[in-house]
This record gives sequence, C-alpha cells and structure tokens, in this order.
Amino acid sequence: MAIGILFINSSVSTLHSVPPCIRHVTEFPATLQRQGWVAFKKSKTLGCSAARCSATAVAESDERLADVERDDSLAADDVDKCSNSGQSDGGRLRWDMLLSTEALGEAHLLRAGSVTDAHVLRRKGRLKEQDGLIEFIISMHRTHSPFQVMEKMERWVREHFEDPKRSTLSRLIPSIGCFHTPLPLVRALQEYDDFALLSRRKFVPPNFAEIRHVLNIAQVHVIGEQVSLITFDADGTLYADGHHIQGDNKMIGHIVKLMQHGAHVAIVTAAGYPGNTLKFENRITGLLEGFKVLGLPPSITKFFHVMGGECNYLLKVDSNYHLEFVEDKLWKSEDMFLWKEQDIQKLLDDAECALRSASARLHLPVEIVRKPRAVGAIPKEPTIYEVLEEMTLTVQMQLVDAMLPFCAFNGGTDVFVDIGNKSVGLGALMSYLGKRPYETLHVGDRFTASGNDSATRSKCSIL
Repeated sequence: MAIGILFINSSVSTLHSVPPCIRHVTEFPATLQRQGWVAFKKSKTLGCSAARCSATAVAESDERLADVERDDSLAADDVDKCSNSGQSDGGRLRWDMLLSTEALGEAHLLRAGSVTDAHVLRRKGRLKEQDGLIEFIISMHRTHSPFQVMEKMERWVREHFEDPKRSTLSRLIPSIGCFHTPLPLVRALQEYDDFALLSRRKFVPPNFAEIRHVLNIAQVHVIGEQVSLITFDADGTLYADGHHIQGDNKMIGHIVKLMQHGAHVAIVTAAGYPGNTLKFENRITGLLEGFKVLGLPPSITKFFHVMGGECNYLLKVDSNYHLEFVEDKLWKSEDMFLWKEQDIQKLLDDAECALRSASARLHLPVEIVRKPRAVGAIPKEPTIYEVLEEMTLTVQMQLVDAMLPFCAFNGGTDVFVDIGNKSVGLGALMSYLGKRPYETLHVGDRFTASGNDSATRSKCSIL
C-alpha cells in the first residue's frame, strides 16, 4: 500500500482501505527492502500520486496517443533530469526517515498486526479502481514497453506540471487535474521492476495496482526531500472503518518519528463532534497514550493536529496529552466565515431529502443521522457497495447547484453529506501552518468520484 512506501522496516499499521480500489487494510504488510529500493510484496498501493481525475474515457486513448506521437517522436530519451539530481543533506535525512523508520524501542509500544496479508491482498470491486491517468497508462502498454511508457509519461507529467492548459496530457486525458511536483517515473519503475519484473513479462501486462505502485514510489521519491506536512485520512486508512487507534497500532511510532523530525502530522477525517473533544480523543486514544508514554514535550506535540468534520473543527494537543479545539478565528479561511447558518441548514435539508428519496427508490431501509454540519444514511440491513455508490452519486447530482461546498461520499458502510470538504479543510490547515502544495502530502483511501479524499488533489500531492 501506498504509505508502505513511506514507512518501512517493520510491518506498519495499514490503511484499511487503499484508494481507490481496496477497502480493507488496517496495517501495513511487511515490505521488502533490498538492493537500495522499496518493494511492496504483500501490499496494495494507496492511491495515485498527484491530483488526477477519478474517471475518464479511455476509449479514444490509442487514437489520441498516435496523434501525440507524431509530434513527439524522438523525444523519448528526454527524461526529467531532476529525478537524478543530487539531494541535500537535509532532504536525504528526511527521505531516509520516511523510507526506514525504526520502531521506538524505548516506548515499549505493542506492534501486533490487526489484519492478515490475505485481507490486504483481497481484491475489491471495480468501482474502487477509478483513475483516468492509470487507465491511460495501462492502455499505452498495448503498443509500448513499460520503460517506454514511463519515459513518455515522465516527460508529459513535467510538461503538464509547467503548463497544464497546453500540455500533452490535457489533450490525452481532458479531465486530468494538476500535478504539484514532477514525477521520476523511470527511476520508480527501475526500483519496482526489480521485484515485479514488469519489463520481462511477455504475456501479462502491468495491472492497475502495479501502475499505482510505480506512481506512488515516484511521488515519495520527489516529495520525501521536502515534505513538511503529512495528513492522513482516518477510517479505512489509519484504522478500520468504525474503529480507532489502539496502543498496538504501528503507525504510532512512525507518526512520532515524523514529528520528531519536524514534520507536521494531521489526521483529516469526516468524523465531527462539535464541542466534544472526548469523542475525538476516543478515536485516537492509542496515539495520545503513545505521546504520553514517550513524554513528548510541547515542542514536539505542537506538530500534531486533528481536522474533523472534513473542515469544520481543528484540534491540537494540550500539555496533558488531551485534545483541545483551536479557535476558529485562528485557522478558518475568510470564505468559511461567510457561510450562513440558514444556507447550511438548507443544504442539509436538501441532502436529507435526497438520501431518503434514493433509499426509497432502492428499497433500502436506512437510519438518518443529523448533525450540526452533516447528515447521513446508515443502512438498517446488509447491502452491497454498489447500492451505496448509487445513493452517493444520486445525492451529488441533486446537490450540484448548492450554494456552499459540500462532500457527499460513500463511506463503505454508510453515505454521508458534510458541509465543506477536505479540500477546504486542507487548504485552511496549510494556510494556518504556512505550508505550500509541493511540501504537503495527503494519504487517504477514497480517491474515487464518491470518495471524500479526492478533493485533496487540488491542494497537494496524494498517496
């Protein structure tokens, strides 16, 4: 999985859902480190590097590619030199730390895994494998070798990074988003190829997960030298849906290590409990206890935050290792202060109506949960992912003219609509901490059209 790229040495606590196609992962499976590179023998990658569209038509990819190649013929060797450039000592230290964080022995924190590799490897529905860039890269392998594909893609990504409006990728994949960094894809493929043998396979082309591995490795390589803010989705990423961080979660040591190296770490979650810090604490009890066991001083705990309700609540750690709310006036953007309560309630009313209508059409009995800044539908009987997907997309369509930003997402076991979204929240957090897109990384599990992590692509690089 994606973040397995970042934290490897021991089997790290996993993301219970690997964007966009894997939902169940609560701990990082053991990763293979050999010959100076990182491989992921039993993991699923956590989403794509950089901001990209969640769905695109690939039917015309061959024709578009042929048109581009007539203009691009002899440029295949012009691979981005930045991928091989030297690294500063500080950047090298940060990169090494990201790649090989050792467990903090003095903390005596448990390191037991929470799921088996078999669960990690289990394939999920096709609906969770939505990424136009990856599908286009896969289609290129019909006429190109893996290294030819990555050479061209590396060049095109840099071109798109510099001029997204007139780039080759904007023509090949019209709905593609932006890239916040170049991507050393050839280097990443060389590392992953030593394990997966993509370039030596004659009859089995690279699949969706393998391309995502390469993209994520490239993203970590380029951002590892300068990352200073890493944000994590909670449910399905740091822990299983509906669970919380316990003392045996292996991410505790890695989060602490990042903070000790001066990197800000934040959990950005849809869970929102206005005025109730205890409920937020209950979701990360093991992490806060780990801070306490280690006796982390305020100079370290200041690097940790929780963003709740997508973008509505920001919390920090106090001197007693409890959470406390950060005053809205200190971190919220000017646009957020313009949201009127009557508009908020109107949007929630419309969302509730849409949820009830969709559930009735699908003959799915649900329990409606209403919060100050969210409304959700929880099925009263077992259902399938596709039904929740249908409900989510129905709500999105019916709220398309809403006056406020919102997030209607399929949580895997429910469907919720929140006021605001993670793009708004991450943007406010980055402004509050003074961070730029090229030094920020978001790790999530839902980068599909119905996922609540996809909005972060407009603000920073993602895994």
